[in-house]
Amino acid sequence: MLAIIACLATSLAAARAHAEALLVIEVDSGRVLYAENASYPWYPASITKIMTAYVTLRAVKEGRITLDKLIPVSPNAVAQQPVKMGFPTGTILTVDNALKMLMVKSANDMAVVLAEGVAGSIEDFADQMNQTARRLGMTQSNFVNPNGLPADEQITSARDMAILARAAIREFPEYDHYWHLPGIRMGKKVIRNYNTLLGRYAGADGMKTGFICASGFNLVATATRDGKRLIAVVLGAPSSAVRAVKAAQLLERGFQSNPLSWLTPSLGTVDALQPVNATPPNLREEMCGKHRKRPAAENEDDSFANLPSDSPYAVFLSSLRAPNGKGATLLQDGQLGEPVVVFTGTKPQPVPQLAATSSKAIKPGSKTPAKPAIAATIPTTVKPASLVAGSGAAGDTPKPRPRSNATVAKTPPTNAPKTIAPKTASPSNATAKSTPAAGPKTVQKPAPKAAQKTSHAQKPKAEEKQ
Repeated sequence: MLAIIACLATSLAAARAHAEALLVIEVDSGRVLYAENASYPWYPASITKIMTAYVTLRAVKEGRITLDKLIPVSPNAVAQQPVKMGFPTGTILTVDNALKMLMVKSANDMAVVLAEGVAGSIEDFADQMNQTARRLGMTQSNFVNPNGLPADEQITSARDMAILARAAIREFPEYDHYWHLPGIRMGKKVIRNYNTLLGRYAGADGMKTGFICASGFNLVATATRDGKRLIAVVLGAPSSAVRAVKAAQLLERGFQSNPLSWLTPSLGTVDALQPVNATPPNLREEMCGKHRKRPAAENEDDSFANLPSDSPYAVFLSSLRAPNGKGATLLQDGQLGEPVVVFTGTKPQPVPQLAATSSKAIKPGSKTPAKPAIAATIPTTVKPASLVAGSGAAGDTPKPRPRSNATVAKTPPTNAPKTIAPKTASPSNATAKSTPAAGPKTVQKPAPKAAQKTSHAQKPKAEEKQ
């Protein structure tokens, strides 16, 4: 009987070991504050993009590229699935905008755009990712793509991701804003950051979420209070809401002072954690099996209100209290701040103008043309010259003309002489002046010309809508 109990205990321990990995460390010292399965191999999913951003920012800092460098969207980038910006082949955008879209929307196509812009190909960029991992001491990590899409060879651990996050924070303080962007705005469309700790957990200031069926819901989160910055890593959570709660719990544990900490054995530094030689757990059945009511996804609803009130995580969430002791829950609905404007091409101004013009044109009609109106902002960025021509002074001038011409057509005796007089032969002008009563007859002949001019004046406007 004892042997059976021992076997069951071992099996349960192994199952728990595969359930999730948790880690929280201090940024300044690298000291481990709590660890559970922290050096167990795991599929990274989109937290891979922290490495993609790191390699890109390293190239910027070394002068190999600039943030305003224009890089094109290749067919390879367009082919990426499922979460992406969706720009057509040939669209150009800056490194800066691609980074913002990468970190907020977790856009898989932007990861490829950056990889090709920095290294020329996904394969060469993956080599740079792996060289960086070796240099930083990420002994359990291997990368084959820049976005974290499923691949058996794409492996990391909570330990390695904490090492990477710490290096990114310490080496690129001037680029820290990329880790905690509240959202992005493109035209009229606003996308909020998938990291729901931002704006809800006191001091949250980074960093990246991730999900694939094999990995579960992953999160690398950072927060700062009273000059102390922590990194929490959660791998394998069952939902996006749960990973946020677990990260908040880890961070709170790290911020709380323990007067008896000297009695607790030290866990050492993050780089001293001993790697576990094992195969990464595959959570595909648990995350995406037929038992789920709906398929799990990175962009699933993050509302904590959707958690069952009797679930362990809902109970935990309601029990958490903020440090001020006023009874507020730890995770609150807060202000994320204004989303940053992103755009394709070189200038942000034309994009909202085109979007506004298109929406006005579509409003009276059916909803079907709505998608082309948004898409119209994309290809124009490939040809900045045409964009300026359609949106600048020349493009804005024709707008009042249709109103003026329409008035001429309806009331020719009043407005026709003013519009036509400079373009009519001198005898006709003389007649118009000497015999004002015959004005209507004089206007009837050139009226078709005025209508024809109206058609030409409207042509640039019609092209602008397209």
